[in-house]
Amino acid sequence: MKYLEGPFAPAAEEVTAYDLPVTGRVPAELNGRYLRNGPNPLGVEDPVVHIWGMGQGMVHGVRLRDGRAEWYRNRFVRAPGFAPMVHVIEHARRTFAMAEGGLPPAELDEELNTVGVCELGGTAEGFTAGAHAKHDPLTGELHSLSYMVGRDFVQHIVTDAGGTVVQTTGIPMTRTPFMHDFALTENHVVVWDTPLGFDGFDCRWLPEHPTRVGVMPRTGGDVRWLDIDPVHVSHTLNAYDDGDSIVVDLVTAEGPFDPADPGAIRPTLDRWTITPDGLHRRRVDDRPQDFPRVNQARATRPYRYGYSAATALYGIPFAPEGMPPDDAFTNALVKHDLERGTTEVHGFGKDEAVGEAVFAAAGQGEDEGYLLTYVHDPLRNASDLVILSAQDFTGEPVARVHLPVRVPLGLHGNWMPDR
Repeated sequence: MKYLEGPFAPAAEEVTAYDLPVTGRVPAELNGRYLRNGPNPLGVEDPVVHIWGMGQGMVHGVRLRDGRAEWYRNRFVRAPGFAPMVHVIEHARRTFAMAEGGLPPAELDEELNTVGVCELGGTAEGFTAGAHAKHDPLTGELHSLSYMVGRDFVQHIVTDAGGTVVQTTGIPMTRTPFMHDFALTENHVVVWDTPLGFDGFDCRWLPEHPTRVGVMPRTGGDVRWLDIDPVHVSHTLNAYDDGDSIVVDLVTAEGPFDPADPGAIRPTLDRWTITPDGLHRRRVDDRPQDFPRVNQARATRPYRYGYSAATALYGIPFAPEGMPPDDAFTNALVKHDLERGTTEVHGFGKDEAVGEAVFAAAGQGEDEGYLLTYVHDPLRNASDLVILSAQDFTGEPVARVHLPVRVPLGLHGNWMPDR
């Protein structure tokens, strides 16, 4: 029942609150919305076998403007028959809650109410923009890698800045893979076909299935496949071209992977360098972590800094109450300086729990900005939106916006600045 209890327990109702109290100072240059999506499974019939990541989506948001926290809202994503609960993005000046496995997203309004199901990036074959659709900050394009249960191919879908599909490319597979994320560079798309895939409608680890990495030109064309040792791939930090090589920084873990218990693995940060003579793997940081993020302005290009959420003690003396040190999230965020090969750790209170942190730019420098994340405070049985300075990562938070309710630990989100 661990994914229905403590900081994972679902929110029971929709809430709206205005003029939120703040400890510290909300930076006046942060004008926009911080939104995060995740499953909110109410009324689970058998909590013993409940899988984290299942359930109706709920988006949680805080509106910042002129140094004030104007509002907090949480709203169910009301899409019939499926659950867009993985991510929430902005594209073509519209907001979308994203689903897994080729299912269409739901469009949300400015106040997080569901407008309706949208065929964002829809193609003739029925595929739509995938859970980890990625923006190219220079072209404004949205790139998606989408799979669909029962199909033995995946699709790379490119949607232009105005929301029109301009390219679709099918990538043949030997069965339906669970392809949650992928990598994008200025010139390439990188995918991974791991033992985690679908046997009928059952998603499970298939140890007899080979593990391979595919490289395809962004404009479409033949895929170059490289065989590697079996590995589970969680999320991409970033990727970029380096001469005739491709650098991919990503979170991996040794298999087998049980979708019903994602906290049972030890995910670590690795660097894959794909050269003309093969794929070379190097461990960047072997301490457990996941949910890596980067300054979006550096996405698909060379970069220096990355951020992730610790999933074990990670040098912090306490883990949140009731959460084993190698299980799920803990109470720390990590900043990686990939140029120097160093890390900094920001630890929260010993019983607090923190998930993904999103970078909000406040200047032209790569780490000139802030990290925004929801932190569960068990003393209040509620959450704070914590704002950290990226350049003073280990220092005291710049601000803690005190929310009236608890935000369950969830999946992915974004900072959506006013435009």
